[in-house]
Amino acid sequence: MSFDQVSNQELKDESCCTDEENHRKSHHSDKVKGNLITRLNRIEGQVRGLKGLIEKDTYCDDVITQISATQSALNSVAKILLEGHMKSCVVGRIQEGDLEVLDEVLVTIQKLMKK
Repeated sequence: MSFDQVSNQELKDESCCTDEENHRKSHHSDKVKGNLITRLNRIEGQVRGLKGLIEKDTYCDDVITQISATQSALNSVAKILLEGHMKSCVVGRIQEGDLEVLDEVLVTIQKLMKK
């Protein structure tokens, strides 16, 4: 399932952030959570593959290409999470009058853009 295949409605309806006993949590639908876990499992395999390439003294350019692919995969996970967060948690908090969430999101976006 690609980033675009995660429907806006799924992200909006099924990704709700809560604050339980001072621990912030998000709740994703089983479909979205499954998609994210599948992506992360693939990324985990890519990282193990990178380690193997280094151990085999693979040509540096080939390793760098694989690193780039891994970074892109991680960025896709971040995009899915950010979109769901914006469409549910952030909107909800703004509707409740909590505008501090905007500063929180801007810091998060700055962290993502550094990479």
